[in-house]
Amino acid sequence: MKIAFIAWDYQVTYLELVAVIVSLIAIALAIRGTRWAWPFYLLSALLYGALFFEMSLIASALLQTVFVAAAIWGWFDWGSEGITESRMLAVRVRLFWIAGVLVSWVILAPLVQRVGGVATWLDAFVLVGSVAAQILMIRGFLECWVAWVVVNAVGTFHYANQNLWFTSGFYFVLLIMALIGWRAWVQLPRVAVDAETAMTAGTGS
Repeated sequence: MKIAFIAWDYQVTYLELVAVIVSLIAIALAIRGTRWAWPFYLLSALLYGALFFEMSLIASALLQTVFVAAAIWGWFDWGSEGITESRMLAVRVRLFWIAGVLVSWVILAPLVQRVGGVATWLDAFVLVGSVAAQILMIRGFLECWVAWVVVNAVGTFHYANQNLWFTSGFYFVLLIMALIGWRAWVQLPRVAVDAETAMTAGTGS
């Protein structure tokens, strides 16, 4: 891959640079709650899928296929008005999501290792946690930003360990942006959602 520039002895490729820029645009638009975030999420997923495949980060590469599907789903689910109100999960549904992420993580990590992935436990956590956070974002739940804070913190450490310093720094920026997104969505009108609706309803947009 062609090198765009070198920072702290780390070679940043054009692929990684463009992927980071596109992703930042997507997150910034998501914080604002506009559906135009999703085309940028789609492009970002395609770029990062290629990058992670080259690095043998199998789980992270597979994650991007989920993001492609999520971008299409999000475009239609948010509608033309985007997110105009935030929703919160019922307590027992929140616990269900946490348990689901942990169980899926434990199951996935050994499978990723079998197909030759590296740093499989961290890589698998980023995959499973990101899927959960992305689904919650599509559905307009405030908890998506809490999930992104955790995932991006793990991602910052994980990619630094793989010497992907530029992407690690990018995940740290995403961590900060997740905190900003959390604050922004807290300020939106709030809608109470019961347990059954939380599992079946759309964003209401």
